Amino acid sequence: MGHARGVICLAARLAGIPVLSFSAKRVKQSVTGNGNASKLQVQRAVQHFFSLDRTPHPPDVADALAVALCYLNGMRLAGNGGKQGFGTRDQGLGTRSPETPAPEKEETNPDLRNNR
Repeated sequence: MGHARGVICLAARLAGIPVLSFSAKRVKQSVTGNGNASKLQVQRAVQHFFSLDRTPHPPDVADALAVALCYLNGMRLAGNGGKQGFGTRDQGLGTRSPETPAPEKEETNPDLRNNR
């Protein structure tokens, strides 16, 4: 999975597309109000938000939708002058405003730094 993510991040960078990174705890906090929420709690929160008849299946679908909701929640905060802002940009993929927190972890291959 890590190799595929690396290829996707590289392709996005080469295309000039910003990549945001969210920790699982941040997504859970944003969607459920609890950073230690279970997978089922995340599924139910997504089900409730989208008024679905049942929880999204497989659980990865709920995870993807939860990340999208986390991003949207962050945009709302940033638009209202909120301090938390939205996601963190991977290193080298764009500039950050002072309100946007520093990346949670270094995700750019150090060998690519010379190509910025």
